[in-house]
Amino acid sequence: MSATAENREPIRLPSKVVAEGLDFPEGPVAMSDGSILVVEVLGPRLTRVFPDGGRETVASWPRATTAGPNGVAIGPDGGAYVCNNGGFAWYRRGEYWLPSAPGTGANQSPEYKTGSIDRVDLQSGEVEVLFTACDGHRLCGPNDLVFDAHGGIWFTDFGKKRPHDEDRNGVFYSALDGSISKRSIFSLIGPNGIGLSPDGETLYVSETPTGRLWAWDVISPGRVDHRSRRCLANTLSHFDSLAVEADGTVVVAAITEGLCLVRPTGEIEYVAAPEGEVGPLLTNVCWGGDLSVAYATDSGNGRLLAFEWPRAGLALNFNA
Repeated sequence: MSATAENREPIRLPSKVVAEGLDFPEGPVAMSDGSILVVEVLGPRLTRVFPDGGRETVASWPRATTAGPNGVAIGPDGGAYVCNNGGFAWYRRGEYWLPSAPGTGANQSPEYKTGSIDRVDLQSGEVEVLFTACDGHRLCGPNDLVFDAHGGIWFTDFGKKRPHDEDRNGVFYSALDGSISKRSIFSLIGPNGIGLSPDGETLYVSETPTGRLWAWDVISPGRVDHRSRRCLANTLSHFDSLAVEADGTVVVAAITEGLCLVRPTGEIEYVAAPEGEVGPLLTNVCWGGDLSVAYATDSGNGRLLAFEWPRAGLALNFNA
């Protein structure tokens, strides 16, 4: 059973701009020293943002038409693991850049070759391409990832869109030692955000074009019970990436709508985002500090935002 949003005013929480001037930031990760890692998809680079708004480049890729760091997570070895979407074709729309063509929504660069899962050494900044295929399937446009308690990676592959056709893809799982390489779920429409429930027994995936949030029961590392598939939310929003609260509430970045809260009870609410020059374009969210601050990327305005959150966020399995 799916839930739909009630017709009510969005929640407004105290928030501030931590940093601005970023090149289409996504994938925030809160670090133990108080800094926040973000990918700059248009950079393309991995950037550390300090509490005072200062920043430094941790790693970079050649150019945004052949590489696109899209999501990042800290692994059990302390390295930063990155979903590299293979690069976008970027288009100017007013005051900001978007990775999709007006009219068709095409996003594949003429120079595009492949997507990959990369590892960044946070000390040296060295970027290593780990793999470009999983379970015999070529990676088209990896988007977001989450580590389970076993140290394996669940990740989405959004695919690429061309003027007259697009990839259909899904969710993959890979153990870092190569013992498991599996396409776990196929096929989905624009799979984007991914996360796990507090007990690790439920996998959540958001679809961008449909505004849906799906859930599956996890059987074992890389395996879900396909009969358990259920739609937790069916909205008019366009969903991007997500984070999970300690009580199991799923918080999805709903792009122009702010942050969408899907509670375990099925109730849906929205948290409004502060306006920018081009309106909000929220894409990712994570928990920082004592897990009472929600850091969200406003990609169109190039901002990293911080919301005072009324409940505790869920701690990830690994951090640095």
